Amino acid sequence: MREKGLVDPKGQDRMALKFLFWELEQHLSSSGASVVAIDNKIEQAMDLVKSHLMYAVREEVEVLKEQIKELIERNSQLEQENNLLKNLASPEQLAQFQAQVQTSSPTSGTQPATLAAPAGPPQSLPPSQGMGPPV
Repeated sequence: MREKGLVDPKGQDRMALKFLFWELEQHLSSSGASVVAIDNKIEQAMDLVKSHLMYAVREEVEVLKEQIKELIERNSQLEQENNLLKNLASPEQLAQFQAQVQTSSPTSGTQPATLAAPAGPPQSLPPSQGMGPPV
């Protein structure tokens, strides 16, 4: 038998268990902190990727807006030129052109024939025509 007061094995076991639990708590709290730190780094990386993507998308949108603007201007010019050519062409030339358009196949990849120059004095147009405001 052991004498009381000299060595208390249960007391040592309790101290060892308390120390073990304390170490576990420290380890868990520090690993929890490292998990939080990793989560924070992942979140920062995702934010950085998001900001780079948003910047790239904004740049692309600006380029596309500029292209759309140029295409609208070009379309307007072509419509003006088309109207001018229709006004200068004779009814026979228009009928011939429409016949050519109807007989050409859309899958051939060829463009329809252009209108022949109208019979009469104005063989060439000044560069200012077709570029001004719609008539």
